[in-house]
Amino acid sequence: GVSSTSVEKNITLDSAAGIELSCRLDSKYSNSESLQVTWKRGNETIRHINKTENSWSIQLMILDNSNLESYSCILKGEEEIGAVFHLQVPKIEGREKPIISYEGDTVVMTCKSFGYTPIAWTWYMTNGSEQIAINASLLADKYVINRISANETHLKILKLTKENDGVYWCEAAFRLGKSRGKLQLKVLSLLVPLKPFLAIVAEVVILVTIVFLYEMYSEKKEKRA
Repeated sequence: GVSSTSVEKNITLDSAAGIELSCRLDSKYSNSESLQVTWKRGNETIRHINKTENSWSIQLMILDNSNLESYSCILKGEEEIGAVFHLQVPKIEGREKPIISYEGDTVVMTCKSFGYTPIAWTWYMTNGSEQIAINASLLADKYVINRISANETHLKILKLTKENDGVYWCEAAFRLGKSRGKLQLKVLSLLVPLKPFLAIVAEVVILVTIVFLYEMYSEKKEKRA
């Protein structure tokens, strides 16, 4: 169709492949001969190889992650229209909401790759601005990593402390590159769930004390009378 906004499409690749990107103008637009067509890789202009009626395409051989860029076709006539193709490795979905647990508990964090099988998984923990890889040699009695299936990995953290609070990353390695999912862990003190109860107890104690003191005051007043 005709629009001043570019159409965008994500193309996911996990291994080397030959692909063809094509921009096709609706057949009702018969003035395609007067169009100026430009293909770009990022900001670099490249040539389109194939042209049919109202259609322009390029063929690419994607061999490594240096080829994973945005490719666009721009058609200029009375107005400018176009499309953008984003070539990317499979995305790993993390978790939007924080995982909440308590000191002393055990927590299991999960990452999955949908439709694509990673070569390997790696877990990282954030320590300030530094990211530290979690492996068997890093506190084996604290962290346990299980690859449940080719597409799923679990990180188990034992005996949680406040130091375990923070951001964790799961990284999936594909032949064309790596992709990460983000998870956040919040470790709360055991006193947190008790605070509402303790607040109620404190209010009751204060109320009972006030009533007791009032009764004592009333009794003394009556005796004086």
